[in-house]
Amino acid sequence: MCGIVGYVGAQDAATILLEGLGRLEYRGYDSAGLAVAGRGGLKIRKVSGRVADLAADLPARFKGAPGIGHTRWATHGEPSVENAHPHTDTSGRIAVVHNGIIENADELRAKLAADGVEFTSQTDTETVAHLVAAAFAAGAQDLEQALRQALRQVVGAYGLAVLDAENPDRIVVARNGSPVLLGVGEKEMFVASDVAALVGYTRQVVYLDDGELATLTAGGYRTFTIDDRSTAKSPSTIDWDVVGAEIGDHAHYLVKEIEEQPRTVERTLRGRLDERFQTAHLGGLNLSIREAREFRRVKILGCGSAAYAGELGAQLIEDLARMPATAESASEFRYRNPVVEPDTLYVAVSQSGETVDTLAAVQELQRKGGRVIGVVNVVGSTIARQCDGGIYIHAGPEMSVAATKSFTSTVVAFALLALHLGRIRDLSPTEGRRIIDGLAALPDQIAEIVEQEKRTGVIAETAAELAQRHSVLFIGRRRGCPVAREGAQKFKEVSYVHAEAYASAELKHGPLALVNPELPTVAVVPDDDLLEKNTSTLAEIRARRGPVVAIAHRELPADLADRTIVIPRSEPELDSILLSVPLQLLAYHAAVALDRDVDRPRNLAKSVTVE
Repeated sequence: MCGIVGYVGAQDAATILLEGLGRLEYRGYDSAGLAVAGRGGLKIRKVSGRVADLAADLPARFKGAPGIGHTRWATHGEPSVENAHPHTDTSGRIAVVHNGIIENADELRAKLAADGVEFTSQTDTETVAHLVAAAFAAGAQDLEQALRQALRQVVGAYGLAVLDAENPDRIVVARNGSPVLLGVGEKEMFVASDVAALVGYTRQVVYLDDGELATLTAGGYRTFTIDDRSTAKSPSTIDWDVVGAEIGDHAHYLVKEIEEQPRTVERTLRGRLDERFQTAHLGGLNLSIREAREFRRVKILGCGSAAYAGELGAQLIEDLARMPATAESASEFRYRNPVVEPDTLYVAVSQSGETVDTLAAVQELQRKGGRVIGVVNVVGSTIARQCDGGIYIHAGPEMSVAATKSFTSTVVAFALLALHLGRIRDLSPTEGRRIIDGLAALPDQIAEIVEQEKRTGVIAETAAELAQRHSVLFIGRRRGCPVAREGAQKFKEVSYVHAEAYASAELKHGPLALVNPELPTVAVVPDDDLLEKNTSTLAEIRARRGPVVAIAHRELPADLADRTIVIPRSEPELDSILLSVPLQLLAYHAAVALDRDVDRPRNLAKSVTVE
């Protein structure tokens, strides 16, 4: 959730830190701050507000290096300058930035207070600065040793970067449960919590594992454990580019990423469609055909939009591979002592690859002998490295908090997995060819939806009307149900208008009581074998004078829908991908109509790395 950036080298750190923090704004935050090692000690500046406010507040002579920066998403203590990072010890020698939660912070604060320490913030992070200072007072010889001694007393999750005014040539970092990666430059080094902060400076990165620390100097880096055992970590090359992380001519990242979906779906498919054998190439699964055939069922785990993509993935696997498949929230799965079966293939879904609930579920499954593959966007992320294999969706940097291109690419990845599993079972070559042709057509069909809205503005006009309501109901049946759930999530998270989704058949079991002329319904109505049942549900809503907006393959009669947004038709199994795009646009335009902070909705963060 929070963001960390650090730099050590010959350049002044502040400019680099501000640019890196700017690239992390999409993660969500409430305050920001910098610390640099300058003449006479550490210089620190903090604001309660945006990175732009921090930049405006910096003195002209805020020079020096190395430096560390941070954007904070409040956990301990309200958003304020006092609670913003970096935090220092009493003397001002040590500066710390921290992502995560220190679970025994109250115990540590009490112990430090008893030793005479006076705290200036309500945060858990400040304890680390005082612990490091105490380690020096107790005889630690260098920053590495002092931080190792401090961390032995800490319980919880952390990604840390630490500066010492008396060792101004280095940054020492540590990871346990919250991502930290190093960027390798030419006689300079970088550190960040997210690769997006580094794409403008280097493509060579080193991912720390839990329990690892690293020392960064201009000449390079050293990685080691809390017991000071050296670990050999080599850089890997990231394939994101700085252009992908720029907003360009678009008003918001969210609409940019919606419009990128023809290209991102194409990237997800590239090199994976086997025209000869009507199947999918998925070498990254690390599963032989014999191993894949031994699985009898599939369980998919994710949170938020990843969970809804997983629901669609489960239906795709059942439809095409004829294997029992279910999807479940990873945040619930991790706490219920699940039965882990050797003949079940588990799939972890995460855009960032750092979602703490999903990572914990993966680790629990592996402790119990489960085989886990990942469907992940960020190459080299923790979940990607933790899993036994998987599929990278290659959607590129997604800067808006609300998932769009990562959602559609994830569902496409599940279609490829379902095709692969189906073709090694009972899916015929003819059916395989039908799915391949459907997948290949998706980029042009998504582009048609986007261009149609640019021409007509129908979705924007509809969204502006819905934005004036207090609540919106989303409904769908079978494949349309997860699409409706994802649509409701998008709408509520960026517009702040209450929205909830139900399976269409569930209306009569309770939610129909809500329907009235003031409650609009957004209905997902594909032209499939359930069209008659879906239209009968719309008739029930209209009989109670409920307004209806339909997402459909054909114009519906006026007595069934006040407005129909017509989209192209794909294969029935793939229609959900196209049906989700107008719902993304609906949420975006509602947020614009209400003048919301579209890319950074309140209280939310892109990468959820704390519970």
